[in-house]
Amino acid sequence: MQMTGAKILMECLLEQGVDTIFGYPGGTILNVYDELYQCEGIRHILTAHEQGAAHAADGYARSTGKIGVCFATSGPGATNLTTGIATAHMDSSPVVFISCNVAENLIGKDSFQEVDITGITMPITKSNYLVRDVNTLADTVREAFAIAGSGRPGPVFIDILKNVTAETADFEPLPRDRHFQGGRLATLKERATDNFVAPEPNADDIAELVRLIDEAQKPLIICGGGVVRGRAQNEFAVFAEKMDAPVAITLMGAGGYPGDGKLATGMLGMHGSQASNRAAASCDLLIAIGCRFSDRVALNPDNFAKQAKIVQIDIDRAEINKNVMVDHYIVGDAARVLALLNERIGQKQHNEWKEYVFSFPTETIYDEGGEALTPKQILNTIQKMVPEDTVVATDVGQHQMWAIQHFHFSYPGQLLTSGGFGTMGFGLGAAIGAKVANPDKTVIHITGDGSFRMNCNELATEQYYDLPIITFVFNNGVLGMVRQWQSLIYDKHYSQTTLDRAPDFVKLAEAYGLRGARVSNVEQLEAAIREALAWGHGYVIDCAINMDEMVRPMVGGGSPITKFIIC
Repeated sequence: MQMTGAKILMECLLEQGVDTIFGYPGGTILNVYDELYQCEGIRHILTAHEQGAAHAADGYARSTGKIGVCFATSGPGATNLTTGIATAHMDSSPVVFISCNVAENLIGKDSFQEVDITGITMPITKSNYLVRDVNTLADTVREAFAIAGSGRPGPVFIDILKNVTAETADFEPLPRDRHFQGGRLATLKERATDNFVAPEPNADDIAELVRLIDEAQKPLIICGGGVVRGRAQNEFAVFAEKMDAPVAITLMGAGGYPGDGKLATGMLGMHGSQASNRAAASCDLLIAIGCRFSDRVALNPDNFAKQAKIVQIDIDRAEINKNVMVDHYIVGDAARVLALLNERIGQKQHNEWKEYVFSFPTETIYDEGGEALTPKQILNTIQKMVPEDTVVATDVGQHQMWAIQHFHFSYPGQLLTSGGFGTMGFGLGAAIGAKVANPDKTVIHITGDGSFRMNCNELATEQYYDLPIITFVFNNGVLGMVRQWQSLIYDKHYSQTTLDRAPDFVKLAEAYGLRGARVSNVEQLEAAIREALAWGHGYVIDCAINMDEMVRPMVGGGSPITKFIIC
């Protein structure tokens, strides 16, 4: 059947089961948007900015485990996606980004809104494509989705020349379960199986880890982002129970094991709990599952867990020994590896070791009272009042660390946060994507006054689509995390970190047709949350906190994991 490239694209998206696209139109992608206008079964969410669309598609993907989809036009439309693409790339989130470039006869002539977006995005995508021939479009789209969602997931970029969207080619529909049986994808799978199928764990490697587990007296398990991405929470819970070992959680691992679980010691690393960090320093076997040992976890790689045999389990062979040299490793999907281990290991008991680890605090204690809220008061109040399965999107900074420390996440996709790239402005777009994907769940957005300034334009999207997201602004009038570093390391030289300026966030919410409240104590906060939940539309709660409140504990960069600057 003859179809235009734009029609072929839409048919391919329907093959993939795509039900939602986030995006922003422009000149070169108009043929696609014209086809979208006539397409039933796909909802389009028009955001205020392309970066918001990128984060929304990412939030959709993280909260569901499905592949997110984002559209943009050429030039600045495409380049506005790059922060969102890099955010998804660093956190292994599967999103297919699609833009259209200028026509073939204008390529390379510095045409209006022309940019080499495939060149720009090459380092921050799992794969990317420039489609010059309409006859290759269907294969390219099918391949892009297969790569984005298989193995270690990640973003894929497709740039389509405008003339390709208008040209015609024969198109034959192909159900998704047959994509690997014909066309280019079948050939690619034969040549590069690891790109599409998770490697089967080596039996000898499993046996060796079982031996190490049997010998260990002081084991520690790290729950990393791979447990969350692989939706391996059930296998992980069984493994932790059988091991009877403390469980430390990375930022991206939140939800892979319940934050209030009886074995949970809290976050590990720079702002990790004393219990987690001291366990890492004292254990004799450290098993890291889906954890890449970033510089925020292993601050000094040479000294990290130096008393222990370190075992790394990861789906991506490239992550093994990249940051921390390990004693043993297993390459494979977290759920599959854990299932095999659970079959082989017996029930362990490490009561004395657990007693030692849990003698240290798993959460920070704050002085309460005065004219401001403490981070723990805010988060405890939120968790007490919202439904248990509430999805939480955060921005980046102090509020992000407080959220992982004090809000106990219980399932994968419950926390949406930018870990690897640290993107201020991620939160509201991600919350929008999550709410569109999960209309029956409560979705909240935790942010700081600095981060919120970067993405508050998406309140327009929240209002237009009537998405009842509750935003909590941790408002200390400063760029809190940077100020904390200035206080501790830079002799209190507060250079350009004081935010004594507009807007009034309550009035801003009202300007967008939403409601807001300003609170400074628990009673006011509880009243605002009750009103927000009852109202059922977008709501902003401006929470006053002390400008010198710090994220505690804190270990200095490059220091041993137990060398706390503050506790």
